[in-house]
Amino acid sequence: MNKNKQTLARLQETPRLLLHRRDSEDLILTTAARAEQDQTVVSAATRMLAAMARREPGSMELLLDILPDAFPWVRFLPEADLHAFAVELVDTMRAADSLGNSASVAQLLIAWQHTAEVYSDPELLAALTRDHGDDYGPVPDPRDVA
Repeated sequence: MNKNKQTLARLQETPRLLLHRRDSEDLILTTAARAEQDQTVVSAATRMLAAMARREPGSMELLLDILPDAFPWVRFLPEADLHAFAVELVDTMRAADSLGNSASVAQLLIAWQHTAEVYSDPELLAALTRDHGDDYGPVPDPRDVA
């Protein structure tokens, strides 16, 4: 951003600019109108998906059928978890849309993808699901540790 006028002129040619920063996270620069348009599109898609999932008979089955196209890693989830993911995804998208903040949707996708990773690796799944037999007692509150 050390060349403000040149940077802003480039923004007229493209919907958004990626600004690389040396000492911090990169930024995406866009206009307020473009950001509002993007939010409107995401909100509309979320509302349509949620309405379809709630109202249309057989829509949950359709959603379950198309999830592997959108998220190939769901193939590793057991059927009950795939259904739980679909319901949680729609509900979280609706809630996030009501706040205008998609961070919870991104976190949900990451968490479920990690769950699928565990199911995809038989050794890891066995290690995480076997009974270790030992109870090490209550865990101390980390805020109390100085």
